[in-house]
Formats: sequence, structure tokens, C-alpha cells
Amino acid sequence: MTKKQLHILVLHGPNLNLLGEREPDIYGKTTLEEINTELVQTGKDQGAEVKCFQSNHEGQLVDWLHEYRSWADGVIINPGALTHYGLSLHDAITAVAKPAIEVHLSNIYEREVWRRKSVIAAACKGVIAGLGPDGYFKALKQVLKILRSD
Repeated sequence: MTKKQLHILVLHGPNLNLLGEREPDIYGKTTLEEINTELVQTGKDQGAEVKCFQSNHEGQLVDWLHEYRSWADGVIINPGALTHYGLSLHDAITAVAKPAIEVHLSNIYEREVWRRKSVIAAACKGVIAGLGPDGYFKALKQVLKILRSD
């Protein structure tokens, strides 16, 4: 019996295109391109196809969720600053009804008070924060586990 190849949509929000140069003491030195390349390869190794996109605009992230809703089996999202006020992003994640994991490179719960509230988390199966780039790979492992247990 052949296992169905799973499809995972990875969305990165505002300013994540600057990873590796933006506040490396908080976000690390790994670039977004390095994270995406490794996610695609790790997905392939796990029998999944991974597509990664980044935008500084909430509407574009919503559009990708809509566009890929039939393709994607699961979603990994680092909403960046949209975490705290991106209600249309929350609604889009809920609307596409795919298991989603929210990821943050830094631990948002030990930073400024305004960063500690996520309007996205309630639309997701879980939140991984503070593990740097490893958080993406833990999210990939978890979303695949969720999908394969269904």
C-alpha cells in the first residue's frame, strides 16, 4: 500500500525575509533561504512536499492560504508581527480547516508585553516558540504526525 504524499504550506510573515541580518541576537544568523531549503529537503525525506512563501503583507498570506487550500494538507506559519493583530490571517487559517502550527524563532512570552498575545494561536493546533530555526522542523514533524494519525 502506497502512502499518499502529504503537502505542507509554510508561510512566513513580515520582516522574516531579513533573517540572518535583522537582530541576529534575537532571531539568529540563519537566513530564510537556508530555513526554506532545509524544510523542503526535510519534507522530501519524510515523504512530504513543502512549499514556502514569505510576504510583508497580511493580504498576500491570506491569498496563499486560499490559493493552496486544496493542495495543502497542513500549514506551518510564522506570522511575525501579524501574530498580535492579524485577525484576517486567523480567519483564513480557520476557513481553510487544515491543521496548522504557529512558529516563532524567539520566545515571544519572554519579550515585550505586547508580543505575548497571539490572535493566531487559537486557529492552530499548537505553538512552538523560542527554539530558533529548529522550531520550524519540530513543527514539520508535528504537523506530519497529526496528518498521519488521521
